[in-house]
Amino acid sequence: MKKTKINKTVFLTGATGHMGWAGFQELYKRKARFNITLLARPSKKNRKLLAPYENDPSVKIVWGDLMNYSDVLEGVTGADYVLHVGGMVSPQADYYPEKTLEVNVRSAENVVQAILSQPDRDRIRAVYIGSVAQCGDRRLPVHWGRTGDPVYASEFDKYSVSKCIGEKIFADSGLKWWVSLRQSGILYPAIVKNIDPIMFHVPIGGVLEWSTIEDSGRVLANVCESGVPDEFWNRFYNIGSGEQYRLTNYEFEHRLLSALGMDMEKVFEPQWFATRNFHGMWYLDSDVLEDYLHFRGNVPVDDYFRSLVSRLPWFYSLARFVPSSVVRRFMKPLTEVRDLGSQYWVKYDPERMKAFYGSMEEYLDIRTWDRIRPGSPEKNIRRAEEKKEILRLNHGYDTSRSVYTLTEKEVEAAAAFRGGRFIGPAEKLGQRGALFEWECEHGHRFAATLEYVLLGGGWCSSCDMNDVRSHVTPKNRFIWQVLSGQYLE
Repeated sequence: MKKTKINKTVFLTGATGHMGWAGFQELYKRKARFNITLLARPSKKNRKLLAPYENDPSVKIVWGDLMNYSDVLEGVTGADYVLHVGGMVSPQADYYPEKTLEVNVRSAENVVQAILSQPDRDRIRAVYIGSVAQCGDRRLPVHWGRTGDPVYASEFDKYSVSKCIGEKIFADSGLKWWVSLRQSGILYPAIVKNIDPIMFHVPIGGVLEWSTIEDSGRVLANVCESGVPDEFWNRFYNIGSGEQYRLTNYEFEHRLLSALGMDMEKVFEPQWFATRNFHGMWYLDSDVLEDYLHFRGNVPVDDYFRSLVSRLPWFYSLARFVPSSVVRRFMKPLTEVRDLGSQYWVKYDPERMKAFYGSMEEYLDIRTWDRIRPGSPEKNIRRAEEKKEILRLNHGYDTSRSVYTLTEKEVEAAAAFRGGRFIGPAEKLGQRGALFEWECEHGHRFAATLEYVLLGGGWCSSCDMNDVRSHVTPKNRFIWQVLSGQYLE
């Protein structure tokens, strides 16, 4: 008798968001191999979006909420793979920071608890979607990064804090199979429509290695395929679409607005953009994930930007006929929005003004685009790249070695590089997922796995990761190298 093949079941949270939807569409193309369970809030918008799939036997929809454990448990039960994509993201996260922290942390706890409650929990493979925001402000000369670099948030970024905490929940959970995939900025058609004060939080001189929405969707589907080796799991990876998608933020804005027929230097004032305290980097290691999951479409970046604009409603094509002065008058009120507007900070919020501009003197010095344009002599990021002037952060141990082969002395040295101590127990070294006790430079004791500390770049859970400058000292050479540019490899 011929054996009936049983499909794998994938439980996906956040399917109605940008990345989750792209992942769902990729999985749905493969429904001959996968059964798909979705958790979605029963909003009018979500019900309309998912209506075409409600009677499809390959799709199960759990109408519920990530904050409700019983809803999450229903989705996890019977799953072979759990893809935790859901949660609050920008711009909602910027308007509701405390709610974002609550939702993103609680949902991670619920997902992990639900997996651990399963009688066959060691069979289930869990994927956590992290964020590039977890590595904070990475301006020149430390704009190149990799997993294992320090994990911390920029000031006032509760979204980043929530993702850092959520990632630790997964990494230190005791799950047999987990992975954290840190998502970069995603390129998707509606990004052009995101006219919001937070667009000016992004330093023009900063960088980002973007990921296309199609690539991000393939990541979620490909990670569930049977060809992914066991060695892939229990690690951290950066999601990026590769070298040609490494752009300065100036290049990004210029490409986007040029495709709409506008000149960014005519529609924006240079002082509107913050000069620091955001996030973004060019990845030294995004090819590692590509080598495992083969998710990149490799669409030439210029073609991709043209396609983004071509998918917009027809009336966007009229933008080229609107005088720049009119567009600038339309944009200016966004900079004055209470709490979130960059010019509101300058007038009424000295703490945020200092965090995002350095000082009033530095802000006033931004008189022309030449002062912040990445191509100016003092900020020529591309020239440094061409000369191979790539500075890699020191991780305090030999990263060419498996962390499971490190000796007690080597782990102690890594902890000392972070300004603290490795307490042990040393006899557990070499065990995957083993929890150890550590101490930070301020005497806080905390539990964390070797994976979280060395592979993920995490550290003390008692110190305020949202305000590292208030407590990190040169004794913590690991984080101090980001803040000062010292101790680099």
